Amino acid sequence: MRTYRGFLKAGDPVMVIAGGNSKKRPLKGQVGKIVRFSKDGMRVVVEGVNIVTKYRKPTSMQQQGGKVQTEAPISVSNVMYYVEKAKKPVRLKVNILTDGKKVRGYIDPKSKEFVQLD
Repeated sequence: MRTYRGFLKAGDPVMVIAGGNSKKRPLKGQVGKIVRFSKDGMRVVVEGVNIVTKYRKPTSMQQQGGKVQTEAPISVSNVMYYVEKAKKPVRLKVNILTDGKKVRGYIDPKSKEFVQLD
């Protein structure tokens, strides 16, 4: 099973490139930060994206029941790393430096040069 943890990390800004219903709940084009990955690394929770409403039952005298809105996970294949400067999503790549160290980055769409992230 392929994992995407090598490229995307928690806290990275991402844009949703697919998914959602175009009329009821559009997800495509929304931007947010990655909150967490699922255990297998194939689904991701993005901050402020894919908000669902759950109805919670009161469990004790102190805790109230009612509607609770939370973020639901979406497939990691439906998100891409978002570059704020270019205002568009880009594909991440791994480049090996001369000293043998691997670094994450992307190819800048305008200058066609590798931009290092970390």
